Amino acid sequence: MAYGLLKGKRGIITGALDENSIAWKVAEKAHEEGATFVLTNAPIAMRMGEINKLAEKTNAQIIPADATSIEELTNLFTQSQEVLGGKIDFVLHSIGMSVNIRKKIPYTESNYDYFMKGIDVSAMSFHKMLAVAKKLDAINEWGSVVALSYMAAQRTFPFYTDMADIKAMLESIARSFGYHYGLEKKVRINTVSQSPTKTTAGTGIKGFGDFFDYAQAIAPLGNASAEDCANYCVTLFSDLTKMVTMQNLFHDGGYSNTGVSDYVMKNLGVSGEE
Repeated sequence: MAYGLLKGKRGIITGALDENSIAWKVAEKAHEEGATFVLTNAPIAMRMGEINKLAEKTNAQIIPADATSIEELTNLFTQSQEVLGGKIDFVLHSIGMSVNIRKKIPYTESNYDYFMKGIDVSAMSFHKMLAVAKKLDAINEWGSVVALSYMAAQRTFPFYTDMADIKAMLESIARSFGYHYGLEKKVRINTVSQSPTKTTAGTGIKGFGDFFDYAQAIAPLGNASAEDCANYCVTLFSDLTKMVTMQNLFHDGGYSNTGVSDYVMKNLGVSGEE
């Protein structure tokens, strides 16, 4: 059921690769809720994915952009306003990449060139995106920017290696930039810490399947799906959350606040009773 939450709003959605992407689901939900938007991704990612299919489905235009390039981000925000007919109301940052994870390099042996590449693509790109938007005054007052994160920024998950540090930086940027952008333009900036999700990127992490099942067993509501995350992002884009900013918002079925579950205790042979 659609509620018209984004009727008349204009947006930019990054990172939609295929139907498993959270960004893909966000685009579908935003379209259902009445938004118009442009889709963007790095040219290499676009060649690997199916973004044209999504663009056709949501009547969206595609503007390729390397999120690490100030020049290309400037073009993205300038062209988006021309295509959509006005300033932007919402932006989704759904960009993450770790060469160290891809090459299965242990955290304690991280390749620092790869580490810096991960920081630039996955976190610094967020700062650059916000800086470009602010300089161009491209986002309307009370606009909303959301970046996707993961709770490894707060707790240790060995398999997440350098991406954990990178997500911590991403969340810090949301707080720091959120203060300045909020003070000057009333633009709100938040991150969403999502459950482990069976996306193309997520399933490429070593041991992901076992951890997905573990998180499912711990969280009282179970893991939040990509569709549920899309719904949550839509509410953050809407006027219903206009006073929410500088937050890292856990969207994980209660996993982040659960110490241990009955299911896990029973499977360890512990009754949980004295």
